[in-house]
Amino acid sequence: MTDLAYQESLKQAGLTKDQSAIYEALVRMGPSPASDIALSAGIGRPLAYKVLDELIDIGLVEKRDEPKKVARFVPAHPLKLKQVVEKRLAQAQGAQTALDGVLGKLTSDFNLQSGKPGTRFFEGTEGIRECINDALTSRTEIYSYVDIDAIEREIPDISREFAKARQKLGLKKKNIGIDTPENRAEIEGYYTDVTEERLIPWPTSAFGTVMQIYDGKVSYFTLGEQKIGIIIADPHIYEMHRSLFEFTWNNPLAHAPQAASRKDSASGSSTISQVSTP
Repeated sequence: MTDLAYQESLKQAGLTKDQSAIYEALVRMGPSPASDIALSAGIGRPLAYKVLDELIDIGLVEKRDEPKKVARFVPAHPLKLKQVVEKRLAQAQGAQTALDGVLGKLTSDFNLQSGKPGTRFFEGTEGIRECINDALTSRTEIYSYVDIDAIEREIPDISREFAKARQKLGLKKKNIGIDTPENRAEIEGYYTDVTEERLIPWPTSAFGTVMQIYDGKVSYFTLGEQKIGIIIADPHIYEMHRSLFEFTWNNPLAHAPQAASRKDSASGSSTISQVSTP
């Protein structure tokens, strides 16, 4: 007599309905031929052989062949079920990690080809890290409006990690920031291989936000007590901001100095050069 509650628990552990019925029958009966197992489990013999092979692959059943005798199937100890569940859990976690690694890029590519804007939201310091690091997948130079003081105050470690990763990838970046004595001092003397930065006069010295424009996307993140990030993948929004950035870069405000960005910051590495503007 089958125990349906028992079989339901086995199904919750990851076995199929037929696998649960076969294993439950074997545990009750002990080593048995397939015909007896099929009869006890209430399924046809051809299906029973198929399910027994599945359970052998999982490690819950062993097949014993003896000369001139019908093969008998032996159930593994029930503790083996725990190992099976743990293995499947590890596989699921690995699959989740692998999916997380490509989901953003796949979503962005899908939205771009379908003409639909894709939007992703992020919260907290780790969310900002993920938002920033998405730009490491860029196939184009990154453009960015930066609040240098906020970066150094709120996310210096993330900023350094990002800069070093860009340098390793050879991923170039142009930054526009606010011209203040503090910001000039911050960017002074940093190396120049992957980033340029221009500082421009502005009525306010800080805006607590960073914007990145890259590879068909625009990202924003705030750098205050509440940290929020957003990535928008849309060709029209991207092209508008790219064009505005290039215009601003090529037509700096009067007396705006040009400099390269910070070595170990979200602005990357840079050279320093003063420019005269009309």
